[in-house]
Amino acid sequence: MDTGLPESVTTALEEYRALRARHGVCWGESWLGYLGEVATSAYLMRPYRYGDHARQDRDLARTVRDALAGDVLDNLPVLRLTPEGARLETRPRAVLDDDPLPITLLLDSSLPTPATVTIEGVPHEVAAGGALLVDTTTGARIDGVDTTSLTVRRESARLTLRAGMVCRWGVVSADGQGWWPEGAPPKLDAHRRPYFHGDDVTLDVPAETLTVRVARGMEYTSDEISLTLAPGEHRRVELAPERIYDSVARGWYGGDLHAHLNWMGDEPAAPELAARAQHGEDLHVLNLVAGNVAGERVYDLEAFEHWVGRDLPWSDATHVARMGVEYRNDLLGHCTAFGVTRPPRRWHSGFVDADHPTNAEALADLRAAGGVTGYGHPFHTPGDEFGDGRNCAAREIVADAALGLIDSLDVLNHSSLEATAAVYRHLIGAGNRLAVTAGTDIVLSISRRGTASSPPGWARVYARLDGPLTASSYGEAVAAGRTFATTGPWLELSVNGHGPGDTVRLSPGERVSVEVTSIGPEVERLEIHTATETITGPPGRFTAELTITEPTYLVATAAGPPHERSLHRMGAYAHTSPVYLDVAGEHVARPEDVAWCLAWLQRLEDELRSRGRFEHKEQLEAHLELYERARQVYRSREA
Repeated sequence: MDTGLPESVTTALEEYRALRARHGVCWGESWLGYLGEVATSAYLMRPYRYGDHARQDRDLARTVRDALAGDVLDNLPVLRLTPEGARLETRPRAVLDDDPLPITLLLDSSLPTPATVTIEGVPHEVAAGGALLVDTTTGARIDGVDTTSLTVRRESARLTLRAGMVCRWGVVSADGQGWWPEGAPPKLDAHRRPYFHGDDVTLDVPAETLTVRVARGMEYTSDEISLTLAPGEHRRVELAPERIYDSVARGWYGGDLHAHLNWMGDEPAAPELAARAQHGEDLHVLNLVAGNVAGERVYDLEAFEHWVGRDLPWSDATHVARMGVEYRNDLLGHCTAFGVTRPPRRWHSGFVDADHPTNAEALADLRAAGGVTGYGHPFHTPGDEFGDGRNCAAREIVADAALGLIDSLDVLNHSSLEATAAVYRHLIGAGNRLAVTAGTDIVLSISRRGTASSPPGWARVYARLDGPLTASSYGEAVAAGRTFATTGPWLELSVNGHGPGDTVRLSPGERVSVEVTSIGPEVERLEIHTATETITGPPGRFTAELTITEPTYLVATAAGPPHERSLHRMGAYAHTSPVYLDVAGEHVARPEDVAWCLAWLQRLEDELRSRGRFEHKEQLEAHLELYERARQVYRSREA
């Protein structure tokens, strides 16, 4: 039993554990294409995308086998069934005692006829040329197979790790095997590095040479040492990361506005895990969103209902955690809300249900509940950001932004930064005021799935506050656009002394002084973007003088190649919200961007007519009426 939790949350966690035991990592969810990605993530670190959404999870073993193409994973030994006989291939797991370890065994047949493998007296039939995944233990008896190579016994030692503050630790032996304290989930980040959070934490390890690594979110360096332990030795290690920058001292607080406690996965997560992770990453604001996957079940609904409108128990003067909302439609996009004070009237639409109501209706409800609204993991395909099919792209944002229903866009997320930044600049260029935000979509109940199993806050939205950190003050700063988002680098923009979210009022031909500064070893270049041009400069500090003849905006970006501090495949990246430059009382509404938005709305209407799911014509008409209202707004800006 979990202690210190309300009964409703404890009961929900017990239900999640039962679902995991009965159904595996997808917890019995109705089949959708991306469930295949989650299912394979228990074995494959790289996402494996199912091309055919109709495939069933009974194909999981064949999918994993085919994706591996003969490779053997550290957590998936393979029993090859060949005409020459059965052959066990494995990367032996180091163990410190004789207790059997739970494992999954992949049965891979190249035989022309079905075969039967008996494990602990239970027969398992494998189709001709087929594959099967069997949950068992390293001590299981497999008829006709020598299983002693599954493990290798090591003498044990102990480590106690101390930094003087909660940090992220990684302990790895020479063969790459990770070690975790008892009870900690075996997490891997997007670089496949084992990690856990804590301070003064003790764990059993092999008596051999180990690497100990410590980190603490993006405001700190990482550090590591190598040490060799003797059998029975208990070594105490004091190691702490150093600060790269101190955002709070500058009045900025970093948040992750899209994170999940539970959303399928291999180990249901209690709130305590979120507390350790937030403090271990020194993440100032954490929005743990409740949401569904494919059906009616809303994960963490009980936690949301218990804590809605209140700080979670581990919050303090520089760390605020709240339960938030993810409203999900797979055709129109996923919306998030931070700071809500009551439950939404509805949590989702689409998937296997009707695409009704509009996202706009849900956003209006979330706004009425006190929420700061945004779109998460918005766009996936550079060049054609609209994408194809029900891929959760944030398609309705073009309408919602025009009607003033959305506060922000997660320009930094696990999807395409390039595609999302392109859409964002079209939107602000067309006269919409939207803040840049960041939401990682991490899932604390998933242990190995790239960015999803990385720590919360691997991307952050920093908001500038004028006073103490509270959920309200942070939400107000985000809604006002006083933000930048980053995968690590610090980025500041000043235009005539004004920062993101501000409006500078100018006369035609007036000049402005622009300064962009960055901190972080991963930055290679800085850029200043207006509605019509891009100016590139070096990292550190970059200045420019611009003559402004028409309304525009200014945003800054920082970029660099893949780097150990960045957990996004694109590498280092940061993007500010705009400083708006109004000229002769006019706000930016670039004709090319307005035309882009109008073309998008037409494509969205066509998509709803061809792919939308509706129970009656009035539901479709509600969408069409919404898009017409948005068109009227954009057309008014053309004048």
